[in-house]
Amino acid sequence: MPSSHRVDYEVDEHVAFIRMNRPPVNAIDHAMIDAIHAGYRDADSDPEVRAIVLTSALPAMFCGGMDLRMTRDGDVQALRAFVDKFYMRTMDLQYAMTKPTVVAVNGPARGAGMTLAVTSDVVLVADDVDLGYPEIDVGVIPAIHFVHLPRQIGRHKAFELLFGGKPIPAAEAAVLGIVNSAVPRAELMQRATQMAQLFASKSPVIMALARRSFMRANDLDYRRNVENQIETLCNVFQTDDSLEGLSAFLEKRAPRWQAQ
Repeated sequence: MPSSHRVDYEVDEHVAFIRMNRPPVNAIDHAMIDAIHAGYRDADSDPEVRAIVLTSALPAMFCGGMDLRMTRDGDVQALRAFVDKFYMRTMDLQYAMTKPTVVAVNGPARGAGMTLAVTSDVVLVADDVDLGYPEIDVGVIPAIHFVHLPRQIGRHKAFELLFGGKPIPAAEAAVLGIVNSAVPRAELMQRATQMAQLFASKSPVIMALARRSFMRANDLDYRRNVENQIETLCNVFQTDDSLEGLSAFLEKRAPRWQAQ
């Protein structure tokens, strides 16, 4: 896969590196997620690739989330098409892949950036960044994370993080088990590459069979539950308060909630 105007792609020593590159914040739109998906598919089909690293080419940002400019016209069907592609296709790709994915979070991750991280196999985070689920503050919901996060850290702590909207320091995210570990920034890519190379050193046949078995064993109606959350998210998009929250964010002002 050649690099595109949204991602940079290279293969080195059996590891494919997919680097998001859409300044200023790697906001996810159709072209961006299409490019990431293409990188995953090409890496998975390339016999020279045995592991994948997803990271950002931007030094100070991993991913700021969905490009909220797509919400301006209020076209719910268009938004449904996007969230279905982003959530379901990303999840289905990761479910079916035969090679492990390591995500190296080298800057803040919000919303959709968190989704890209947690749908992977291993998440390493620079220890000076923070993560978060700010959707509640802009009048939407973090969909897949209602399914994923309680399974990771328990219902009550997950509720606090998902409904509070506050940033989560990298060290706390590691202690809670949201990510594998928080590492010094200068060591992040080295550690991610070493992890990918560790996986790449295994038998590719056994890795493929084992990963598929692991994904099936941990499904537990995950996909169906995410589909339900997408339906709720699309209903949320149709409320006045959601439109207000998204408009307020784009206009850089405080939202004026109408309880509608």
